[in-house]
Amino acid sequence: MHNSLIILAGGASSRMKKESLQKKLSEEEKAQANVRSKALIGLGPSGRPILDYLLYNAKLAGYKYIYIVISDQGGLFKEFYGHQDKNNSFNGISISFAIQYIPEGRIKPFGTADALLQALDQYPELNKQSYTVCNSDNLYSVNALAKLRENKSPNALISYDRAALKFPSEKIARFALAKLNKANGLIDIIEKPPVNDLEKFRDLDGKLRVSMNAFKFDGEMLYPYLKNCPVHPERNEKELPSALLNMLKDYPNSILGIPFSEHVPDLTAKDDIVEVKEYLKNQYENFSWNTEII
Repeated sequence: MHNSLIILAGGASSRMKKESLQKKLSEEEKAQANVRSKALIGLGPSGRPILDYLLYNAKLAGYKYIYIVISDQGGLFKEFYGHQDKNNSFNGISISFAIQYIPEGRIKPFGTADALLQALDQYPELNKQSYTVCNSDNLYSVNALAKLRENKSPNALISYDRAALKFPSEKIARFALAKLNKANGLIDIIEKPPVNDLEKFRDLDGKLRVSMNAFKFDGEMLYPYLKNCPVHPERNEKELPSALLNMLKDYPNSILGIPFSEHVPDLTAKDDIVEVKEYLKNQYENFSWNTEII
């Protein structure tokens, strides 16, 4: 069991900055979406962002140490969660910041594997322990975060039932499939699987499983694969699934797929803002940082 959670929030949020025809968006929401990190767009009843609710769920799941990976222009995160670089006290959890610097010659961050690598280089103690990694723009449940924290497998990911995700079909079709063996061990992650091939990827329960980038890692095991992560030929980024799959080649059966069947609110584009706001209103009516941890 571990107590550290790394949240990746250093991306460029380029899809969020595209125009939207959503009529329910306020001008303030559009303005924030154009300039803020997705994780900091005001959504809650008091204008607090989705990251508040992710941190809240992490606290309830038992995490004590949170590392938020931000860009070198991410000063607004410190206005929300603490001005120190390390060990900010925030509602009973400790928040530290890592910076994902953009390499010379690039205008955008170098991907999720690069983000995690830079965080680990800035906090090398994490390489001697296990930790959880997740996105900042997905609201993972308390239960999912707790399962990753408590799991005894060296590495794990939440493998979500694709049919339980309440997204438009065209959005779901973009999610990579997690191929599991009979013991729920990860075999492969398949990007953009052909529709005609979907049946071969169903698990023993007949479910198609997808990854929403919620992982547990053995720090010492993963680090060399982050260090040597190849650049994705299409997206020109170093992506965490690439490092994970290269590790899997050398350490077969080292990554457990934990089956889950629930929706994961996602904040990718402006059209998602209204839906996530409604979800927060319905699910967090009695939001309080004083809630006891599980």
